[in-house]
Amino acid sequence: MSTHATAHSDGEQAQFHLFTEEQQQLRKEVREFAAREIAPNVSRWDEASEFPADLVKELGRMGLMGVIFPQQYGGSELGYVEYAIAIEELSRVDGSVGIIVASHNSLATNHIFLAGTEEQRQKYVTKLASGEWLGAWGLTEPGSGSDAGGARTTAVKKGDRWVLNGNKTFITNGHYADVAVVIAVTDKSKGTHGMSAFIVEKGTPGFRSGKKENKLGLRASDTSELIFEDCEIPEKNLLGNLGEGFVDSMRVLDGGRISIAALSLGIAQGAFDAAVKYTKQRKQFGKTISEFQGIQWKIADMATQLDAAKLLTFRAAQMKDAGMRTTLESAMAKLYASEVAVKICDEGVQLHGGYGFIKEYPAEKFYRDVKVCTIGEGTSEIQRLVIAREVLKR
Repeated sequence: MSTHATAHSDGEQAQFHLFTEEQQQLRKEVREFAAREIAPNVSRWDEASEFPADLVKELGRMGLMGVIFPQQYGGSELGYVEYAIAIEELSRVDGSVGIIVASHNSLATNHIFLAGTEEQRQKYVTKLASGEWLGAWGLTEPGSGSDAGGARTTAVKKGDRWVLNGNKTFITNGHYADVAVVIAVTDKSKGTHGMSAFIVEKGTPGFRSGKKENKLGLRASDTSELIFEDCEIPEKNLLGNLGEGFVDSMRVLDGGRISIAALSLGIAQGAFDAAVKYTKQRKQFGKTISEFQGIQWKIADMATQLDAAKLLTFRAAQMKDAGMRTTLESAMAKLYASEVAVKICDEGVQLHGGYGFIKEYPAEKFYRDVKVCTIGEGTSEIQRLVIAREVLKR
């Protein structure tokens, strides 16, 4: 980040985040792309639960499917600050696109990049970071959500192969992913230290996507089951060290939570922009409703909460770029940004009155989309446990 301040335009409140000129330019480019390529399709994708496959390829060409990875692996070699900016701007128009990009970068591709061998990086990260392939990441199961250590999917060694059995649920990109990173139990007696990660390619016998979930929000993103029935994969598809899959997953989630904070920011910013615009246009009792003190106080609270969430999010991103451990800061950013985003989107509907309940206005979609931000990649309750644990350790 630079030492000079910049204020945003387009009706946003003045924000004095210290971004470099290159970061400001990235924001401008992603914003213009979202307005041109995403905004005209948002309602159609949402109504039909249509996955924007062509758009994902275009995002790959822009370098947004490999923001945080080195150029030698097909990535853009940018940092978490730039990554958060991109997710925020995409989600400001459609959170579905934001979460597709976030899950692909932070979870699937990043797990292979962090824990993989050089051979695995060359084979998979290059295809994923360039956007040629789409990735999915499988940790959650029907019986183990917050208690990720209670997973039942197993991987059993059979000669020079691993045999996977079980299923994962709520997997982003599940139907469309070319490759999935899957966490499975390899030694039940060791608890979380008996869980390992594996790379499974689409088309592998015994591996298939299952039920596609019919969701409240983020309906253009694909959320589905991954099913493994005597699925045999090569020994070399073990990702990281045996028994360290859960530990590596926790490292992966430190970065992933920054992206969910950025997703929250974007959805909240979109809802806030729409609400401010509406209050300046809507007239009651002979004047615009933005002139009433009761409305102004709502807007003041929304603006303040949004800015505080941005500061927490970009602090975590900046620390990540500096190579610092961000378990505490990522959890704080994710917790606060997601919870205030829900409040902001709620107020956005309220400020629209009856029109906030109508699909012709964007408020209701932001309201539906935002709720998952307090659930995915660790619920608010789990974030509070993480924060308390980190604070009490110090």
